[in-house]
Amino acid sequence: MKPLSARTAGFTDSVIRRMTRISQKYGAINLSQGFPDGNPPAGILAALAKADSLPHQYSVTWGAQNFREALARKQSRYMGFDIDPDTEIVVTCGSTEAMMAAMMTVCNPGDRVIVFSPFYENYGADAILSGATPVYVPLRPPEFAFDAGELEDAFKSGAKAIILCNPSNPSGKVFTRDELAAIAELAVRYDAYVVTDEVYEHIVYAPRRHIYIASLPGMRERTLSCSSLSKTYAMTGWRLGYIIAPPEITDTARKVHDFLTVGAAAPLQEAAVTGLNFPDDYYDELLAGYAEKRDLFLRGLDNIGLRHNIPEGAYYVMLDISEFGYESDLRFCEKLAEKAGVGAVPGSSFFREDVNHLIRLHFAKDDAVLKAALDRLSGIRAVM
Repeated sequence: MKPLSARTAGFTDSVIRRMTRISQKYGAINLSQGFPDGNPPAGILAALAKADSLPHQYSVTWGAQNFREALARKQSRYMGFDIDPDTEIVVTCGSTEAMMAAMMTVCNPGDRVIVFSPFYENYGADAILSGATPVYVPLRPPEFAFDAGELEDAFKSGAKAIILCNPSNPSGKVFTRDELAAIAELAVRYDAYVVTDEVYEHIVYAPRRHIYIASLPGMRERTLSCSSLSKTYAMTGWRLGYIIAPPEITDTARKVHDFLTVGAAAPLQEAAVTGLNFPDDYYDELLAGYAEKRDLFLRGLDNIGLRHNIPEGAYYVMLDISEFGYESDLRFCEKLAEKAGVGAVPGSSFFREDVNHLIRLHFAKDDAVLKAALDRLSGIRAVM
């Protein structure tokens, strides 16, 4: 038979989801795949429970009217500019589809797209599936800062777009205003688009604060802001995401989305409107809860004597495993699940560079689960 698509030849399965399966195999506490413990807020679940009043057929392809209106009100408040629900929003099946639709909207075969490394594992695949070539620019630990000269060289190579994950997965980096301004200046100078992934926009720890690059001068017209409800409302399985962009970009993104998935789930959009109408107190409490978890988990790692970065946002921490002498971080993570009973993700799955001494853990778990994981990690040197 004729060969299958060559564009997927370099792909593997998702290492993150693989580590979840390995965690399940050994009964390990799963700190690999980053989904929160618990259910969505009670108000959203109460709305979902009214099944007889929810729509069960297709909604408007680019999102139900009331969902888009609620989303526009909420995001206009946080992003700092007015968003038109009728012309500037595409509702997607999670931020995964939002990113893919955004890339296919922007890219033609042969284009180049800048990706910061480390990166969430989908980004390189998104570029390749769009027919584009990823151009990687390193974010160097422990601050995960970029070199302005290296970034400009990437733009000079003819990059049509840059993918910006802020706050960053896996490192927890939050880009400063000066860093965002530098990226914005280069995007304008070299006439490039910015595709953002901002799913952790409400999980940013003081003194950092989240700044939407679309809010900077000259950036709204060239930014495709992608996000989802997954992490903000603890509903990763609902797959409700979105793109916010100017009408001329949204018009194309809607066509791509229509042929990818037709539309996001109608009854879930209806129920989620309740969450989009939550007051600001909800987001304050969300952040306070994650700040407490971060402090609990990092303090526990410090007590064990394990080296790690300090995440500025999101709910991930990078652990330095150099002391254990493993040549393969994947092998380390497999043994960690088997011997210590804790699931983690090998850092090499996030880096373009040859990095084998970092692993990613997440702390979006109940305090009791985090304490149990720390208790298991306390014996790591005896079993690894």
